[in-house]
Amino acid sequence: MTVAVLEQADLRAAGSDRAIAWWLTGVAAMVFAMVVLGGVTRLTESGLSIVDWKPLLGSLPPLSEAEWQALFERYKQFPEYAKKNAGMDLAGFKAIFWLEYLHRLFGRVIGLAFFVPMVWFWVRGRVRRELKPRLVGLFILGGMQGVLGWVMVKSGLVDRPSVSQYRLAAHLALAVLIYAALIWTAWGLFLGARGSGATTPAIPAPRWLRFFAVCVFVLICLTLVAGAFVAGLDAGLIYNTFPQMGEGLVPPDLWDPKMGLLNLFENRVTVQFQHRVLAIGTLFAAFFFWSGARVLRFPPADGTPGPLERLAPADRLACSTLMLVAGLQALLGVATLVMFVPVWLGALHQAGALLLVTAGLWVLRRFYPAG
Repeated sequence: MTVAVLEQADLRAAGSDRAIAWWLTGVAAMVFAMVVLGGVTRLTESGLSIVDWKPLLGSLPPLSEAEWQALFERYKQFPEYAKKNAGMDLAGFKAIFWLEYLHRLFGRVIGLAFFVPMVWFWVRGRVRRELKPRLVGLFILGGMQGVLGWVMVKSGLVDRPSVSQYRLAAHLALAVLIYAALIWTAWGLFLGARGSGATTPAIPAPRWLRFFAVCVFVLICLTLVAGAFVAGLDAGLIYNTFPQMGEGLVPPDLWDPKMGLLNLFENRVTVQFQHRVLAIGTLFAAFFFWSGARVLRFPPADGTPGPLERLAPADRLACSTLMLVAGLQALLGVATLVMFVPVWLGALHQAGALLLVTAGLWVLRRFYPAG
């Protein structure tokens, strides 16, 4: 009788884990869409069209022509109108307003999509004790992301009509951190719901290959953050050739001695060059990692004598997917550069970056199932 009760409790816990995992996966998909929408907002230069931050009252758009005109007059008081959009009419303002409005509104929707189900699962006792701090932490990170988004926008309302590349990079990095934490947690719950036997690969990856996977993932994240600096400085609009930059692989104006280390973050040429180097390095690292995972054979993990074996098919599939996405992302990056960053291609490149992060997380989750 006691065994049957315990089995029923385990089944209920597994069912709760699956439900929570699907909910977190849905929220992660929304964050993915939010990052892409944020990229479109930036590429269309719509992000500075709303010059006030009203987390609650700002949920409603202007409802009358008088409200539209008042909002437009407010926008005219800031640098973007004076230095970029002087002479813009109300119709033009509405076009950039709606993208930023949808971006902010979608952020509020994501917050509700996380908070309301979390409370429901919590109240019904379906959240494991060890999972509660992680959910609370994710909710806090989401709130911080909203604040950081306004801090970023505010940097473009002072002197120059563009946001700080430092704050843009921080905003994107935090969004990716939230996305990665959601995906990692959801996949862990899915694995746990299937039983302990599903969490341990038949042929575990050797320690050196698992470390290599971590290094590739770190390179992916560094390249993504470097891309945020390219976006923040519009560095993709110069040297629109590949692989050369000007007459050679290394541009002549790569380093300004007066700027020193600030070249890495404020010199448009240096910022684009380092993004190229990191992207190429990521592609080669992914290739060598994939080669090792697909071709090499490994001794048994327990150290006992035995024939060399390849990784489990699911592990090899994850590694191949990482290589495929890395190649596609590199092609998207080159195309975006040589075509002078059209909005649709820039958005695809940003989506590709998140897909690459996802592929890297899949490999890590396969190699570190209990993490």
